[in-house]
Amino acid sequence: MVYRADLHTHSTASDGQYAPAELAKLVKERGAEVWALTDHDSVSGVDEGRAVGERLGLRVVTGVELSADDCLNLHILGYGFSVPVLQDWFDSLKGGRDDRKYRIRDFLWTKGVKIPLDEVDEEAAGGSVGRPHFAMVMLKHGYVATRKEAFDRYLDTPEFQEIEKGTKPSAQECVERIKAAGGKVSLAHPYQIVLNGEETLEELVKRLKSYGLDAIECYYPIHTRAQTAEYLALAKKYGLHATGGSDFHGEKNKPQNPLAAWELELDWLL
Repeated sequence: MVYRADLHTHSTASDGQYAPAELAKLVKERGAEVWALTDHDSVSGVDEGRAVGERLGLRVVTGVELSADDCLNLHILGYGFSVPVLQDWFDSLKGGRDDRKYRIRDFLWTKGVKIPLDEVDEEAAGGSVGRPHFAMVMLKHGYVATRKEAFDRYLDTPEFQEIEKGTKPSAQECVERIKAAGGKVSLAHPYQIVLNGEETLEELVKRLKSYGLDAIECYYPIHTRAQTAEYLALAKKYGLHATGGSDFHGEKNKPQNPLAAWELELDWLL
């Protein structure tokens, strides 16, 4: 059965602009019928989001977005898993994210970008500190002219990736843990993945499929028609489902990614 869905969104439980309850209302207003809150390495907003979302008539899917160590911007979306089974692991990942802010601060200092960490914490508003929060503070202090420049020059470069090496789980661990907890797994925004030269995107998909990958996020606000067609073809070739999400972080944090209501066949997920 086809549903209007947004299966990739972020709240203040990670680096989003809106609290889970507020986000649920916005998703409903956008016209989605199925929603997944997929905060980075965290499910702390899931209960709040589910309570409000279901009250509004949304079908809410438990979700999370995991960062894998294999290559830059390789993210794994997990859906419908048992939270208690994975809670200790999520807690350990959150601890790593908390430590990460100091690595990012120290990296930026080596580039002459000296911003107060307390302002970054304030920008995160109690959520898990991430790169978007650093970008916003850099923008306020005039180190960059746009949020995108913060990523292009500092926070999304091969040099930055070097300080991240070894701090995240492997893609295999991400996929296999979600699957072992009864969940489903999708490869997030393929266009963002910076391949390391050792394998093509198709080879990566084939490898992830061998671990238990269920789907590819084919529909995404920034994918071109050609990219969407490529990812749909890969999904078909390897017997994977097509998912779609906005990667919504809020107008302030990621204005180029508005909420979506993609038409998706979701019987396999629901």
